[in-house]
Amino acid sequence: MKYVTEFRDREVAEGVIVEIKKTVSEIRQNSKVKLPIRIMEICGGQTHSILQYGIHSALPEEVEFIHGPGCPVCVTPIETINLALELAKQPNVIFTSFGDMLRVPGSNENMFEAKAKGADIRWVYSPIDAVKMAVENPNKEVIFFAIGFETTTAPIVSALHFAETNGVKNFSVLTAMVRVPPALQVILDDPECVIDGVLAAGHVCTVMGTEEYEKFKVPIVVTGFQPVDILNGVLMTLQQIRDGRVEVENAYGWVARKEGNLVAQELINKYFKIVDRKWRGIGVIPKSGFGLREEYLHFDAEIKWKNITAQKESEPNKYCGLVLTGKIKPTECPFYKKECSQEHPIGALMVSSEGACAAYFLYNHTTNEGS
Repeated sequence: MKYVTEFRDREVAEGVIVEIKKTVSEIRQNSKVKLPIRIMEICGGQTHSILQYGIHSALPEEVEFIHGPGCPVCVTPIETINLALELAKQPNVIFTSFGDMLRVPGSNENMFEAKAKGADIRWVYSPIDAVKMAVENPNKEVIFFAIGFETTTAPIVSALHFAETNGVKNFSVLTAMVRVPPALQVILDDPECVIDGVLAAGHVCTVMGTEEYEKFKVPIVVTGFQPVDILNGVLMTLQQIRDGRVEVENAYGWVARKEGNLVAQELINKYFKIVDRKWRGIGVIPKSGFGLREEYLHFDAEIKWKNITAQKESEPNKYCGLVLTGKIKPTECPFYKKECSQEHPIGALMVSSEGACAAYFLYNHTTNEGS
């Protein structure tokens, strides 16, 4: 497939690995650099590629990947999922969601189980599909579960704009969108989590640009999600460490730009404001989410059903938070592959297509980091 296979080319990848090993050898000569070098990949898509293609095992032992919180499904709090389930059970409601959310467990059930009991829950590929569903079902209220990072905030706001300009009154969203930079700040400020460099998510930077990352005091490289993309990002990060530089570099320049997508940003800023948001396993992070502006609150599902309350998470599973913040690997969780599996997940990290635990579970044959 053009523009994909080129970034999976074995010879190219091996050439980059040679350069990585050479750079690591040069870094070893600097006694001021503490080894191993810990590089956090932000996005779960990067994590899955790293494990699927065995990138981690091809690198020198002095380079360690730390898996970041870049899975929007995984960082959605239990109480938000519980609220989604309650909304889905309301009369005359069609509840729509990306497919990733359907198997994520709430306190007592997941959406597949609620659907089996009669809730009208539907999987959509795009938020626009949910708006079209509202047009086709004028006597129903269609709710879209608006989760995601800045990447999916753009299509969500496009759906809102379509509904607003076309007078669709029976469409609303349950907002749970989050922003990457504030969460990264929390992780980098945590003395228990030592990060030497960061691979930023290319799709997020395609929408929002790279300028917001310039405040961080570690090397940051924006990458894509294929093996050569990630290897180039690792090489550029190591070169910064070797040279004593702290910069934001873009290894995804064929898609992402420093200024981002200004049209998408303008539309996002029109409908949304920046708000505090609770992250699963981390807590409330200031200015880490998007919420509807006052003039568009008629699209807010929580306001339309303001009398509905959701069950709180009584005893949060601390291990999900430890994995999300890179403090432990999935295989270090005592529930991994025991009480928690893809058939019977405890947390979203095991069932999301971008979850770190799911990556370890699916690609265990390519990793030597536990059974």
